[in-house]
Amino acid sequence: MNNLQRALKTNALFSSISGIILILLNKPIAKLFGTSNNTVFWIIGLALIYFSITIRYEIKKQRKLAINWIIIQDYIWVLGSLILIIINPFEITLIGNLIIGTIALIVLYMGINQMIGLKKSTTNTK
Repeated sequence: MNNLQRALKTNALFSSISGIILILLNKPIAKLFGTSNNTVFWIIGLALIYFSITIRYEIKKQRKLAINWIIIQDYIWVLGSLILIIINPFEITLIGNLIIGTIALIVLYMGINQMIGLKKSTTNTK
């Protein structure tokens, strides 16, 4: 397994576990975030599970365009998280913002590792 496959596998695993947690624990998580609307958490959970499935597909295929799209989605997640924390349009609690920030850092780390792995894999195939 090369570095790119490891980075993608880590992202897929993290995304699927996060998705499952958001679905199963949507009510307690909503409470942590200071809201009674738990629907958003299971919707994000379902989206993360779907995202993890698409990543798993690319672990084997390793198509450059698809992997770049995965990396872009990771960076969009990080940017969206920063906007949520800075603007706080939903009056998220401090603990909620800390969770968002921590996850954003993990996603940023995975995106960077995927970029490095993609660069190495395309360099090795030339």
